[in-house]
Amino acid sequence: MIRRIALAASLLLGALCLAGEARAQTFSPCDPERAFPELHGTRCVMAKAPLDHARPDAGQVDLFVRKFPAVASRRGQIWLIAGGPGESGAAFYPFLDTLRRAFPHHDLMIPDHRGTGDSTRLCPAQEAIASPDGMGLAGEEWGPCIGAFYQDPARAHAFTITNAARDLALLIGRYRDAGEVQVYGVSYGTQLVLRMMQVAPPAVDGVILDGLIPLGSDPAGDLGRRTVVVDAVGRALLDAEQEAAYAALLAGATPDTPWLARVPGGDLRRFMGTLLNFPGLRERIPAIVHALSRGDAAEMESAQADLVARFGAFGRYPQSSPSLPLVMLISGSENNARRDLDPSIVAAEAGDALFLSPLPGFLASNPLPLYDRDEWFDAAPPTLPRTLVIHGTLDPNTLYESAATHVARLRETSPVQLATVEGGAHFLLFAAPQCFIDAAGAFVGGADAPATCDGDDAGID
Repeated sequence: MIRRIALAASLLLGALCLAGEARAQTFSPCDPERAFPELHGTRCVMAKAPLDHARPDAGQVDLFVRKFPAVASRRGQIWLIAGGPGESGAAFYPFLDTLRRAFPHHDLMIPDHRGTGDSTRLCPAQEAIASPDGMGLAGEEWGPCIGAFYQDPARAHAFTITNAARDLALLIGRYRDAGEVQVYGVSYGTQLVLRMMQVAPPAVDGVILDGLIPLGSDPAGDLGRRTVVVDAVGRALLDAEQEAAYAALLAGATPDTPWLARVPGGDLRRFMGTLLNFPGLRERIPAIVHALSRGDAAEMESAQADLVARFGAFGRYPQSSPSLPLVMLISGSENNARRDLDPSIVAAEAGDALFLSPLPGFLASNPLPLYDRDEWFDAAPPTLPRTLVIHGTLDPNTLYESAATHVARLRETSPVQLATVEGGAHFLLFAAPQCFIDAAGAFVGGADAPATCDGDDAGID
């Protein structure tokens, strides 16, 4: 109790110190976006927030927010919280048409959460637009970036989920306008929204969670074991004959097998795991296996070309590059239960898997100084407003069964609807847009979302 009172007092002091700044931080026309006509007419703000909300005197961060005004008679706002944890709000820009169809009466409020996009970065010099790889990290930039973590670990350890959640609550409270306020989060964004509803719940009218993360105590939520999830979803797409053919293809490959040198990324199992995120591409996996069994790599290369074309829209904005240091910090600190994970363990656990995730390898031997989980980890919000969870049955990142278990826990205290997208993959705003529109549009309109939707008929081919 004493700790909570002290924290509340420090937060109040921080709020008073920032009050004058808040009055000056208002939305205004964004910098010219001549190359991106879809961004014309938007309004932007760079807000200030404490670097560490528990220590308001420890410095500040900048938080960028872009507002897309409602396209029909305005009824309120919807705040769109990206995943990652390294994704910026620019991850939503390619899907503005779908978002406007789902939420025509709402201003779209899209923040770059701390560490991403135009908000304050973990490695400001190396993740700057003008740096060698733009907001991404070039090879020679990794050393100075990691070195900065060790030079000022207190600053790095302020980039937690809990501080990002308090940022979001601050932004909603500071920039809410007349009308209702809804909040949408996808993937890691669902974790961030739920953390906000624990630590600093703002007054909101509804919450939409797309690709709900597993509970922290659920083994499927351990990113170091993500290959188990990916492999299970991949095998579910194959019949017994197709699975046997794929296993035989892998077993029969030798270093001299000609098609091996043509596999994108050099690892067929990882490439196949990537295809699971795209309903229109994953259906081609049996054909790829059949062609490779005859020594023909054309089908695989065609799928890769389509994959590159599809990802092109994701990376067209300067802020699109995900912050890999933030991914490593948050995922390693909060979503990987085994800090001793190393490449040999990852390789051993991959074993006979037919589909791989890159995440376990990415987290192995994490070079960053990680922070400890806080009291909010794996805790549930005491209550939620009216809430919709929309989830695909073939989501290779967040298992449907784990999402259903999480929904059951949330329903113990809150009104939570579950909209199931049959055959749906991850990030349904992208993977099954019509299902997303039907479910999310009905929900914000005050109705119940359809209980089920056929993702095969609603996805992007």
